Amino acid sequence: MSRPPLPPFTESTAIQKVRAAEDGWNGQNPKAVAQAYTEDSQWRNRAEFLTGHAEIEAFLTRKWAREQDYRLIKELWSWTTNRIAVRFAYEWRDAAGQWFRSYGNENWEFAEDGRMRRRIASINDLAITPQERLFHWPQGRRPDDHPGLSDLGL
Repeated sequence: MSRPPLPPFTESTAIQKVRAAEDGWNGQNPKAVAQAYTEDSQWRNRAEFLTGHAEIEAFLTRKWAREQDYRLIKELWSWTTNRIAVRFAYEWRDAAGQWFRSYGNENWEFAEDGRMRRRIASINDLAITPQERLFHWPQGRRPDDHPGLSDLGL
C-alpha cells in the first residue's frame, strides 16, 4: 500500500503530506486514519505509547469520543528527506460543554511507501470560552479558504 506523496520530500510535497494528515484526522474515521501508518508504527502521544494499527485505532476511537466537535489545523514546520515536523492546534469540547484549544508539535518519520512509521506528539490544552473559538467550519475537512495557524496568529 502506497500513500503519496512519497519521500524524499520537497517543500511542496511536505505541505501536501501535512494537509493530507489534517484532512484525515478531521474526518475522524479511526480505521481510515490508521491506514496512513505502517503496521508497526510507533507513537508517543502525550504520555501514551502505542504500536500498530489496532492500538492506533483504539486510541483514536477513545480520543474522538471524548473530544467532541473536533476541528484541527496543521502547519508544516520543517522537513528532511523522510521526516516532517508540524505544529498544530485543534478545538474541541468535553461532555460538560467546556471548550479547549489544544496546541502541539509532531515529529513524523516515513517509510519508503509514504506511510508514517513514527509519530511523536507533544500537546498542551488551554480552556477557552465559546467566544474565543476560531475554527468555525462544518465538521470534516477544513475549507481551503479558512485561515491557517499563522494567519490566525496561533
